[in-house]
Amino acid sequence: MAAEKITAETRTEFGKGAARRIRRADKVPAVIYGHGNEPIHVTLPGHETMMALKHGGSNALLELDIEGTTQLALTKQVQIDPIKRHLEHVDFVAVRRGEKVTVDVPVHVVGEAVRDTLVVNENPTVELEAEATHIPEFIEVSVEGLEAGTQILASELELPPGSTLLVDGDTLVVNVTEQVSEAALEAELADAEADAGIERDESPESDGEASQAGAEADAAGDAQAADSE
Repeated sequence: MAAEKITAETRTEFGKGAARRIRRADKVPAVIYGHGNEPIHVTLPGHETMMALKHGGSNALLELDIEGTTQLALTKQVQIDPIKRHLEHVDFVAVRRGEKVTVDVPVHVVGEAVRDTLVVNENPTVELEAEATHIPEFIEVSVEGLEAGTQILASELELPPGSTLLVDGDTLVVNVTEQVSEAALEAELADAEADAGIERDESPESDGEASQAGAEADAAGDAQAADSE
């Protein structure tokens, strides 16, 4: 994964008020941690940073030019406004070329299993060790034509060169199971409720029929009362 080059500015103002002023200028406050140094507070261009993070994914690597000094920074945490969807703050970890880092890499499932099966991504990410400049954006797993009962373990993933799996090799990543029909699910639920001693309420259809029958009885009673008068 190539590092996106972005020019950063050293930040000297802090606090909520300063952060709001930075964002109004279409910039993003950020902090770079790591290597035993004091945190470096910077300001990044909003649009360029957003595009770089989208392109690089959850482990985006940026090459920051901080007043003439180049610093490789690995994305660790991104805060996004839940309504306006703009960047609010980014935390980075300082890294060096050739340095090994530990990252969680997304697992992308592609293809279609055989008919009437259900594909479950049991672990959407796996932990790897990789060179900072060669972190895979994702790991692809194909389920094309797989039958129910097939399981794909972490040890079976095809990792890019230079990456090392850190999770247990027996970790279940993708599970292909037989698709259960709605009727079977309903029957299983009814059995579970019966075992637990839970009595079901009448179905909406039954309630509707009872209401209709009650209304008809009331109407017949009103008519009889009117005749007697």
